[in-house]
Amino acid sequence: MHLMTTHTLFQELGGPTAVEAAVDNFYRKVLTDDRVSRFFEGVNMDTQRAKQKAFLTMAFGGPHNYTGKDMRDGHAHLLKQGLDDSHVDAIIELLGATLRDMGVRESLIDQVAAIAESTRNDVLGR
Repeated sequence: MHLMTTHTLFQELGGPTAVEAAVDNFYRKVLTDDRVSRFFEGVNMDTQRAKQKAFLTMAFGGPHNYTGKDMRDGHAHLLKQGLDDSHVDAIIELLGATLRDMGVRESLIDQVAAIAESTRNDVLGR
């Protein structure tokens, strides 16, 4: 009998250590990108990184410890600052670039991008 083991995306990416490294590298890119850096002015980045690590862990099928606001509530204040599709595109692009830099294979990056894309309408309050 052949047993199939199913790995979550979280495990495939490398578990908590990889998510931690990805989030840190991701925010380095975000904070130096003129398209989106202004949305993080005045934000406590330690808190932001912790929320993002918990959220991505959950989104990738790892342990569910995310206690932050839902996507709609968490980004509502940014809509008033002009957040739109171009900014979501930039964030998804930067996340992909971060994972590429870490040597993650393209098929996994596509899965991550699809998860990020699935939050677009909530992030943009639609």
